[in-house]
Amino acid sequence: MAFPNVSDLIATTLEHRSKEIADNVTGNNALLSVLNMDGHIRPFSGGRIIYEELSFADNTNVGWYSGYDTLLVGAADVISAAEFSIKQAACPVTVSGLEKLQNAGKEQLIDLVAARVDVAESSIANLISAGLYSDGTGTNSKQLTGLLAAVPVDPTTGTYGGINRANYTFWRSYALDTNAAPSASTIQSKFNTAWANLVRGKDRPNLITCDDDVWAAYMASLQTNQRFTDGKLAQLGFSTVKFMSADVVMDSGVGGDHTDVTAFFLNTKYLHFRPHKDCNMVPLSPDRAAINQDATIKILGWAGNLTCSNSKLQGQIVFS
Repeated sequence: MAFPNVSDLIATTLEHRSKEIADNVTGNNALLSVLNMDGHIRPFSGGRIIYEELSFADNTNVGWYSGYDTLLVGAADVISAAEFSIKQAACPVTVSGLEKLQNAGKEQLIDLVAARVDVAESSIANLISAGLYSDGTGTNSKQLTGLLAAVPVDPTTGTYGGINRANYTFWRSYALDTNAAPSASTIQSKFNTAWANLVRGKDRPNLITCDDDVWAAYMASLQTNQRFTDGKLAQLGFSTVKFMSADVVMDSGVGGDHTDVTAFFLNTKYLHFRPHKDCNMVPLSPDRAAINQDATIKILGWAGNLTCSNSKLQGQIVFS
């Protein structure tokens, strides 16, 4: 006997698996996995844009004093906020009338819907992963605002998070163009240079993502007894080694999305994945019905963005 309501079946399947799909999306990418482990996946509840508060200067009232000296207590404007637009992603799950007839048994139809949801899950995970390494200009700037916007090749120009980097040096990330291909004989010195420019007290990069060429050069530069690994990321399926205290991970491979011949030096304390609390891998309402087709459609939806509260402590090395 055929399932009485295919639309309800698709919706129920999506709703039941919404958290699982969201978790699998974060587990599909090394950056999102680290953000998830460190508690930097922070849903927001609404509004026209996503605000990320940041401190851009020291309080000018700070100073030494002695005894009854008058203390400076004037207002100090040291807090601002970066602004990020809400980006949306969707993937439809569709069952045609013919497929309903061909899968007339209840169990067969459930298996068909589950398979379609699996494809939607992997498709939207790959879409978001690609967006994480983008500059946000894809699909007429509807794409997620990724690392190439947060950590650009030229950090002295352009507007990111509503702040013009040409005017505000505190918002400029670090960039090193080596003008050379990645090499086992030189990559350690390049990593050392980037590291020295991104350490501020206890603040330092904790994640270095690489494409396969940079990863291969770095691995070749290590002695066997230097290849310290990170157990947490390894449990999630990512092969890592260490540079200083940071995890170095190849976040590309076959069909990967990582920027070519590039290493991102990231302080994930200041990076945040911000999904909307009501649109984080959930079926969108209302139901979609094809007017001129025999088909049942449900759409898996996501809304949010990748945000940053300190660009200055993020960096990249370009090998070219």
